[in-house]
Amino acid sequence: MQWCEVSGKSIAVLRVAVLSLSLTLPLQSNAASSSNPTSKPAAVTDWCAVLATRLPKVSENECLASKLQTSGISSFNGFPILTKDVAADPRHKQALKVLLLGGIHGDEQTASSVVFKWLQLQGKSNTQEFQWKVAPVINPDGLLAAKPKRVNARGVDLNRNFPTPNWQQDAPKYWANTTRSDPRRYPGKLPISEPESRWVYDTIEKFKPDVIISVHAPFGVLDLDGPAKPPKSFGRLWYNRVGVYPGSLGNYSGMHKNIPVVTIELPNALRMPPDAEVQRIWLDMQSWIRRNVPAAQKTQPKL
Repeated sequence: MQWCEVSGKSIAVLRVAVLSLSLTLPLQSNAASSSNPTSKPAAVTDWCAVLATRLPKVSENECLASKLQTSGISSFNGFPILTKDVAADPRHKQALKVLLLGGIHGDEQTASSVVFKWLQLQGKSNTQEFQWKVAPVINPDGLLAAKPKRVNARGVDLNRNFPTPNWQQDAPKYWANTTRSDPRRYPGKLPISEPESRWVYDTIEKFKPDVIISVHAPFGVLDLDGPAKPPKSFGRLWYNRVGVYPGSLGNYSGMHKNIPVVTIELPNALRMPPDAEVQRIWLDMQSWIRRNVPAAQKTQPKL
């Protein structure tokens, strides 16, 4: 067996290969799965071993140190959506709720890596001003495909699958006419038809965030949808509108639910920003939330 070093800890290349292969195959029926419990990894250790092979500058040990938990919801190929809940310091009695999402598109690897880096920075803080729910890898099947891809295992662009008003008319029409049926932007047959987009939808309903931060790449800009003053800059990223699309998270949450959505577009999908820039974006983002997202800002959804 061949071995390699990952941040000082040896892991078997064969083990990672087997785990990655198992995640490229669709889930069997519940009966079949129960009769073959070893068909997919069951421990967070195994999930982190696989993720570390695909995420730039994130080792298995760093993934484990994030102390992610399985959400109870898995992708089509059986990879769990991993999450972390971080409670606010009790002194902040009306703490804002922040939903932080990375990796909605599987071929934007830095969008997941930077969230892991922010979890590390968060863990070094002596106090937590906000209440966080964090999910670094929303589209694990796209990330872990033989070649990372934007869409999930069923070929659906998760960021076109949210139930915006008139989705049934607008989303297919936009896909056919504007994108010329680009398979990378296929919205699916129905809104929230995918387990991953359904998890985001359900989490918004249950967690009731005051603001959503969604990380993408590689346009190198900031965008905002919803009722808040746009940020001028986070680090070297400057505000520049990228558009509103049928089925997008920004359209659904920001325009329809009136929950501000900040989209952070990193400059490169494969190469991480310098560590100082990662920290600067993190600090600027929190400063913007503190100044521009009062809890009282939430209003009733538009009908």
